[in-house]
Amino acid sequence: MKAREDVSFFPKFLTSICLKTQSSTRLYLRGNSCTMTLIKSISGIRGTIGGPVSDNLTPIDIVLFASAYAAWLKNKFPGQKLHVVVGRDARISGEMVGNLVMSTLSGMGVNTTDLGMATTPTVEIMVNELKAHGGLIITASHNPKQWNALKMLNEKGEFLNAEEGAKILELAENRSFIYAGVDQLGTIEQNTNALEIHTNQILNHPMVDREAINKADFKVVVDAVRSVGEIAVPEMLMALGIEEIVMLYGQADGQFPHNPEPLEEHLQEIIQKVKDTGADIGIVVDPDVDRLAFVTHEGKMFGEEYTLVAAADYYLSNKPGNTVSNMSSSRALRDITEKHGGNHFTSAVGEVNVVELMKEKNAVIGGEGNGGVIVPELHYGRDALAGIALVLSFLARTGKSLAQLRSEYPAYFMSKQKIELAAGMNPDAVLDGMAEKYAHHLPSTIDGVKIDFEDEWVHLRKSNTEPIVRIYSESKSQEGADALANRFVSEIKAMF
Repeated sequence: MKAREDVSFFPKFLTSICLKTQSSTRLYLRGNSCTMTLIKSISGIRGTIGGPVSDNLTPIDIVLFASAYAAWLKNKFPGQKLHVVVGRDARISGEMVGNLVMSTLSGMGVNTTDLGMATTPTVEIMVNELKAHGGLIITASHNPKQWNALKMLNEKGEFLNAEEGAKILELAENRSFIYAGVDQLGTIEQNTNALEIHTNQILNHPMVDREAINKADFKVVVDAVRSVGEIAVPEMLMALGIEEIVMLYGQADGQFPHNPEPLEEHLQEIIQKVKDTGADIGIVVDPDVDRLAFVTHEGKMFGEEYTLVAAADYYLSNKPGNTVSNMSSSRALRDITEKHGGNHFTSAVGEVNVVELMKEKNAVIGGEGNGGVIVPELHYGRDALAGIALVLSFLARTGKSLAQLRSEYPAYFMSKQKIELAAGMNPDAVLDGMAEKYAHHLPSTIDGVKIDFEDEWVHLRKSNTEPIVRIYSESKSQEGADALANRFVSEIKAMF
């Protein structure tokens, strides 16, 4: 459930069920509208806490889906005593959901390691570390505090593919599972050193330069939105030798002080704090610490798209190779990759798609333009802690500031818009029409329609949860990006 346009990201006003399978999306209607606060998808289950069963994320829904996941593991590893790693962010509902999940796994005969509060990348790493059969992460990523979710991992600590997710949906729908007898119940044990293991793996990476970071004497301000990053980020920074750390909130209680998605409009407090304290850098993570954004010493956003660009620039300067990002990410990564002699490839939107292409192309680094950095030598998952260590090493070794780095990178600007479709209008027909209109540009249709022009591009994607088409554009100026997006808004409206 990692991509911005994956069905795992849902507006808070949605209020029913959307079951997404490989072949179709089935909507359970209430009146004449489809509203969704419980979403069961190939990526997992997500919803708002409380309310009626199957309309919201209730204990019964949590038990049902955890049971289906355990049944899927039993089918995959027949005859084995199963072991699953479970971790959660700091959401208010996290402990309740976690207890239900682990008790259900025990009831299915599965042994569980409880990491307590843990970042998403920490859980991913611990699946491998403990040689577990899978993992469940209890987090709704950047959604507001009333949301929670179960994210499912395979035995590699990676998100499930579409076929695997669809099978779990089928098991849940059919109640195709049998609970264990009293002598076969699973055990639950706690693990308290997972973050230390995760941190040490990053510190031991040859491109992480603790000595240079320590000498640079950085002053850092951190916005971890009162979630698990309040614990993980300062531990990472202190391990890197940074002594001046200003935590905006410092409490991991799930009471998000602002919209937790790390976008500029939500981050005015840290922007001001960086300027007021004379800090060298501001660090922003989302509630489960897989997305990373920076603020420059001038109090300006470095840009989520450029988090991956900076990490890749540093990485490729030490280890040239290929890179991968999704189709809605900036061209800047392509430019940096080619500067270092590598090849850049684009995947469909979604972390699992990025990872699959990274493996196919033997990419040395990749990720998504929403601040997600994936370093295969560590693990195949977006990892804000790894991104922090790489970018700080880059700054420390070069003596440059974030503002200097940004000025040296290709200047690209993005615009993101959406258009609501008229009642009964098929979004696929809209996309097909635009692909036909721009056929002479040889548009890519592996994920919506992406049209590459000489100095700019536009990407059109339908939403899986709303009757809208999202429009992403990039150009060499903000005015150009906005104009390109507005042009396609007008062209789509003309089709109504």
